[in-house]
Amino acid sequence: MAVGKRVVVLDYGSGNLRSAERALARVGADVTVTADWDAALAADGLVVPGVGAFAACMKGLVSVRGDQIVGRRLAGGLPVLGICVGMQILFDKGVEHGVHTKGCGEWPGTVERLDAPVIPHMGWNTVKAPEGSVLFDGLAPDTRFYFVHSYGVLDWKLEAGDGFTQPLVTWAEHGVPFVAAVENGPLTATQFHPEKSGDAGAALLANWLRTL
Repeated sequence: MAVGKRVVVLDYGSGNLRSAERALARVGADVTVTADWDAALAADGLVVPGVGAFAACMKGLVSVRGDQIVGRRLAGGLPVLGICVGMQILFDKGVEHGVHTKGCGEWPGTVERLDAPVIPHMGWNTVKAPEGSVLFDGLAPDTRFYFVHSYGVLDWKLEAGDGFTQPLVTWAEHGVPFVAAVENGPLTATQFHPEKSGDAGAALLANWLRTL
């Protein structure tokens, strides 16, 4: 375990803050839940949680300058982990009930409603991680993670180019394939909730901590 790594769970009014705090502490992190600018920038790792509507999460994030914190950290190569809607808001925009909301724009793409017979996608599901994934290292292909969402990214748009390598994209399926996780240098995100995924989620968080 990466004992003693300082992790801030960003408190912007949305997310399972205490469950995220407990899950990270379980795997050895020194966790603080705060919206403090200096603490968020100084931490070894920043976790951006999120539940509910894309627009509401973005409003809360901007209110504590969380979008700027994320941008500042990534510009300096400092790790950020987005969870659930905390992953979705990293993309260009979200579309809910016909309302288009601008996201952080760290990745191109649109968060849209899943085309599935049962919505929300709630419960345990497997994922298909790419070869070389650090996040899913040591986890069996049939490992299940806990999802709760009605929206997702259905089309990954960022391809490898000059000066950067192709991000590692993990997929899952509920009616249609959707992005379940991304590993892109210092920026990592999961659509599922590792903090609600038991031992599998703990193993994944421990893998992330080891990258800090």
